[in-house]
Amino acid sequence: MNIGIAGVGLVGRVLALNLLQQGHTLTLFDEDTAYGDKAAGMTAAGMLAVFAELESAESVIFDHGNRSISLWPALLEQIGISDAYQQKGSIITAHPQDYKELDHFIETLKSKVPEASEIKLLDRRELTQLEPDLEQHAKAFFIPQEGQVDAQRFMKASSDYLLSHSNVTWHQNIKVDTVRSGEIAYVGKEDTFDWVFDARGLGAQKDVENLRGVRGEVFWLDAPEVNITRPTRMLHPRYKIYIVPRPNNRYIIGATEIESEDKSPMSVRSSLELLSAVYSMHSGFAEARIVNMVTNCRPTLRDNLPNIEHSTKMTRINGLYRHGYLLAPAVVEEALNKGMYK
Repeated sequence: MNIGIAGVGLVGRVLALNLLQQGHTLTLFDEDTAYGDKAAGMTAAGMLAVFAELESAESVIFDHGNRSISLWPALLEQIGISDAYQQKGSIITAHPQDYKELDHFIETLKSKVPEASEIKLLDRRELTQLEPDLEQHAKAFFIPQEGQVDAQRFMKASSDYLLSHSNVTWHQNIKVDTVRSGEIAYVGKEDTFDWVFDARGLGAQKDVENLRGVRGEVFWLDAPEVNITRPTRMLHPRYKIYIVPRPNNRYIIGATEIESEDKSPMSVRSSLELLSAVYSMHSGFAEARIVNMVTNCRPTLRDNLPNIEHSTKMTRINGLYRHGYLLAPAVVEEALNKGMYK
């Protein structure tokens, strides 16, 4: 089939990789560059936190998340970066004054899915054996099934792969006006296809009811005095900070989730809270260098759940909220299984 995809962020790329495996010819449209400079998928930490997200999520997030974890290795192998996937588990800890918060968090997870019984309580000795750089923490929980995708490597490698593929035409810096049955309209033109996908995220607001942006803020830190090897969360009554390791002692640090579509730079308050929290987590971050401060907005629907909408010669996928890397492969698989050929 000759297929058009409007929006080449995370979902659009996962769609494209799946469709190329099936032998289709693709035309991609995005108002961003091919390397996703403005995409939420480029800002993301790429955590596969299938259990940790359960505290404030529905069971569908857990089910889709587990499916995505099984699908990611093949996608990354397809674009030549198998080593961008890690599934060594994750750590959740807290300061002693917040242990009640930590225990409540874990009990909530266990009340939602029986599989959460596999979460392991670690004392200081066990935690130090697993992550020596967290030795100052006396209590933590280990979730062995969780991991991460290196989001920034995925975005770059998928760009390289798609740009060089003979079955792909990519229209960069093109704002799509409308996606409808078999058609993508842009800049006074209309291209027709056997099928079209709308994966524009917030770019589809005029076509998707109750679609809003939820702001996220992250730091990229180079911290040669820190050697944390697994995604690590620290619970606090006001926020849940996450530390996600990248090669060469780089860490992505985030926590904030703000009901706003503002993409302006980070506020002083957010910066101070985030950096103070990460320093309290590990004193080695005191001499870390701030490489980047990034803000972006995640496309979110009223129920904070992803939505797939099929109509004649068209499929819309939207609303992955803060769960982009956790959900995208499974949501795309579901959309393809129930869409074009049914």
